Amino acid sequence: MDVIFLEQVKVQTKLGVPAWERMLPQTILLDIEIGYDLTAAGKSDAIADTVDYGAVVSQIRDSLTTHSFQLVEALAEHICQLILRDFGALHVKIKVAKPGILPGLKALGVVIERGV
Repeated sequence: MDVIFLEQVKVQTKLGVPAWERMLPQTILLDIEIGYDLTAAGKSDAIADTVDYGAVVSQIRDSLTTHSFQLVEALAEHICQLILRDFGALHVKIKVAKPGILPGLKALGVVIERGV
């Protein structure tokens, strides 16, 4: 299986357990690996034979404007299922990082993997 990766994707969403934390969007960082068979794209040089990563990022950003989450786990699951369902990925690995949420902590987050 081949992998398309998107690193340090900045998105805005409402995320947090306390309601006050979900009042305003905050910046979340995503590292995404999309498992896909890229054999045809390597031969054809056609976007139709691969995953359009611009469309992936756009769809994630659009989706996060209408959703809020209490847990980073739920946010990660939402994004994985979106990529599997809407882009025909065979496998998705995502790291969700919520930077600067606690004093003295660079970021907190999760890494999850899902496949078909």
